[in-house]
Amino acid sequence: MSDEMYRVIAQLDKLIHEPARLAIMAVLFACDAADFTYLLNATGLTKGNLSSHLSKLEEAGYVEIEKRFLGKVPNTLCRLTPTGRKAFTEYWTKWQRIVEWVSGEGQATAEIG
Repeated sequence: MSDEMYRVIAQLDKLIHEPARLAIMAVLFACDAADFTYLLNATGLTKGNLSSHLSKLEEAGYVEIEKRFLGKVPNTLCRLTPTGRKAFTEYWTKWQRIVEWVSGEGQATAEIG
């Protein structure tokens, strides 16, 4: 593997790269918004883990969390911010290029970074 590829891998967004947060970001990227229960089911995380990871993503400005009520029932709605959408797109684009390079389908170039 070239030094350039190591550099690209090292520059992947470590906040997104963590598997639970990657799953959350992928689910939210695929929709406008998702409530906490939907994210629980989609990711398989526990309530505590999901809450903790959402807090980290919110602190980074990647996720917006809205506490609301549906009737008298509390509901937590989560969505990616524009910053979060951009960060996930950049993360995913780099991974696609890395996979192409590793599989021999593409060439690793400085444009990856």
